[in-house]
Amino acid sequence: MSSTSSSKNSTLALLALAISAFGIGTTEFVPVGLLSAMADDLSISITVAGFLISGYAIGVAIGAPILTALTSKMNRKTLLLSLMLLFIIGNGLAALSTSYELLLVARFLTAFSHGIFFSIGATIAADLVAPSKRASAIAFMFTGLTVATVTGVPLGTFIGQLFNWRATFAGVAILGIIGIIAIFFLLPKDLKQAPPAEFKDQLAILSNGKLMLAFAITALGYGGTFVTFTYLTPLLQDVVGFSGSVISIILLVYGIAVAIGNVLGGKFSDRKPLRALQWMFVGQAIILLLLSLVSTTKILALIAIFLLGLFAFMNVPGLQLVVVSLAEKYTPSAVNVASAFNIAAFNVGIAIGSIVGGMIVDSIGVIHTPWVGANMVLGAVVLTAWLRKKETE
Repeated sequence: MSSTSSSKNSTLALLALAISAFGIGTTEFVPVGLLSAMADDLSISITVAGFLISGYAIGVAIGAPILTALTSKMNRKTLLLSLMLLFIIGNGLAALSTSYELLLVARFLTAFSHGIFFSIGATIAADLVAPSKRASAIAFMFTGLTVATVTGVPLGTFIGQLFNWRATFAGVAILGIIGIIAIFFLLPKDLKQAPPAEFKDQLAILSNGKLMLAFAITALGYGGTFVTFTYLTPLLQDVVGFSGSVISIILLVYGIAVAIGNVLGGKFSDRKPLRALQWMFVGQAIILLLLSLVSTTKILALIAIFLLGLFAFMNVPGLQLVVVSLAEKYTPSAVNVASAFNIAAFNVGIAIGSIVGGMIVDSIGVIHTPWVGANMVLGAVVLTAWLRKKETE
């Protein structure tokens, strides 16, 4: 096969992963725009509604490492198709939910497909391209996740406002159908099969100090933004003073910034990911602190939110590449499981951020969420510097 043909096939395969990631990203983050509507309809508080995001994240964190290990002997294409089927069922159940409890169960079920998809998807993406382009390939797959914040979340919010929040989840289930078709036709059958991970391999990951440090960096660095992002709609409505229709547009602008940041993050992380991550986290913390100071001024708040979007997902490709690289170096028989643990770490960060954000909203007010999130991100700055030092010893 010619290199041109091989490159084209790799691009199509990455596109299939990105399309599915778009659907998964939409279902994870769309409640951000619908939080107030769901709270009113289900007669629950904003903070309890926020658990639909943190609860989902907990489901991902639990499911990712366990289910990735349990399914390690499955054909990877068959596994991806099965995951998208579970995704469709979970969102269909959410669309039919008549109570908060049933909706929470549906979210938890959908979360199981999320964790394994991104853990094996990242390793598949890295295997499809030359070593020098691995971070960019992972970024391409995660573009689906970030584009979800550009179009999926604002569109889902708009549909929820136009009809109701259940219609949004029905639409997400349709995205899952598109994703499963894309994987079936565009992903090659002969994907490189990772060696089956045994229990001792998981123990090797959990006993490796550098990998555990990397997971902590992921949780703090990525999760810090969610102290604010989970409650962004109440912040924009109650503090900044925007109407619901304007918030849909703001979420669109935020999503555009996220997409730009993801692409830049992949390029910055291709060569020296740890150094790039450290600077990304510094920028992220500064923007969160600024948002705390300017959140009562509309124009300045909009600028800060755009910059927050730029930095919020910029770290994703680098974080995933660092873990995959460390796993290949220290636990080569469990790269997929290490990747799954990192997806779990992303979602532990989301869960912690959402829960801490809820506590802040209930105690001192939503206006204080940005500076609290900034402190989480500063923790990631310190840990990244520590890991850089350990890797150069």
